[in-house]
Amino acid sequence: MPVRAAGAESGRGIPKSRSDTMEELEHTCPQPRLTLTAPAPFADETSCQCQAPHEKLTIAQARRGTPVDRPVRVYADGIFDLFHAGHARALMQAKTLFPNSYLLVGVCSDDLTHKFKGFTVMNETERYEALRHCRYVDEVIRDAPWTLTPEFLEKHKIDFVAHDDIPYSSAGSDDVYKHIKEAGMFVPTQRTEGISTSDIITRIVRDYDVYARRNLQRGYTAKELNVSFINEKKYRFQNQVDKMKEKVKNVEEKSKEFVYKVEEKSHDLIQKWEEKSREFIGNFLELFGPDGAWKQMFQERSGRMLQAFSPRQSPNSSPTRGRSPSRSPSPPWVINKTSPPSSPKAASASLSSMSEGDEDEK
Repeated sequence: MPVRAAGAESGRGIPKSRSDTMEELEHTCPQPRLTLTAPAPFADETSCQCQAPHEKLTIAQARRGTPVDRPVRVYADGIFDLFHAGHARALMQAKTLFPNSYLLVGVCSDDLTHKFKGFTVMNETERYEALRHCRYVDEVIRDAPWTLTPEFLEKHKIDFVAHDDIPYSSAGSDDVYKHIKEAGMFVPTQRTEGISTSDIITRIVRDYDVYARRNLQRGYTAKELNVSFINEKKYRFQNQVDKMKEKVKNVEEKSKEFVYKVEEKSHDLIQKWEEKSREFIGNFLELFGPDGAWKQMFQERSGRMLQAFSPRQSPNSSPTRGRSPSRSPSPPWVINKTSPPSSPKAASASLSSMSEGDEDEK
């Protein structure tokens, strides 16, 4: 680590001889945390024991990254009750004001806070621990003063104080940071709109019944919550009503889910039935339709049956149709049943032949 002389330096930056200056001292200021594997230490455990004088810096010098042999020590203080994102963003701004900075955070005790500001939700030990586990904090100062004194600034080797620029009136002063601003040691940060400890407390007070019912349901007693006997019974009854509503809601959701599944199954069944019915109707028409296979088969079978019941006529030259001379002719009124005339012309021809035969006999 470079060594800076306690006395004045020459124009070229070379320290004067040892005989003309005080003993050269090396800066032993704590360095910023390089890892986040442990909480930030407390100031009374690792206080700055550096004996080298801290020259007063301007904001322009600090922003240029000087001095190079030590970090710029930035101080931010507050109550930090119900530590939230607004607190964290303010500390992030304080940490990143300069290229090489060491952030010290002062937390006021319960006595000072209750005296000058009001009652807190978290006690001082809880607030100290919340700050120790913020990634931007390098060191926590417990029981920080309400108004910064020169002795306090010198003790902790503080270069700059970071806080929002809104005048903070307290302890009989219009702005407790007025003397810091006049000394050129004040660096402003920006507040985060929409979030504050007061806003959070307002939400709790506004929804007091909801939180009281919730904690009663989780096992807290009415005495711990400072709830009267009547309100306790009312809250417990409301919890029972909410449970019944939740059960009804669950039943409705399950019923809707069941109906949805039934609808899905019904849709699938209807779709399959339609496919099967189309297939069945198609097969039926192929078999029994106007040009179906059944009609063709019926026509073929009916034709065969007609042929079997009415065989074809024998030709006229057949010897069976010749009249035997030994046999007497059949009477005209005897009709050949086995061989009916195949047509009207054949019937007239047979009648004419019969009349000729009668003439011959006469």
